[in-house]
Amino acid sequence: MSATIEFYLAQAEKCSEEAAASSLVQVRERNLRAAAAWQGMADKLLYAEKLRAEKEQLIAAAKN
Repeated sequence: MSATIEFYLAQAEKCSEEAAASSLVQVRERNLRAAAAWQGMADKLLYAEKLRAEKEQLIAAAKN
């Protein structure tokens, strides 16, 4: 997978920092929305990896 959790989290942090530094309301809101979207992608990827790990554990347990 080309996108990593670290990348998504870094983008979310960057957008949050840009939002905090902005004096323009529209720019701040845009960056906050972008930060939320990046965080959502990171959360989904974390969840998918958790499910994958659980599935692999079940398969390994079934083989024993």
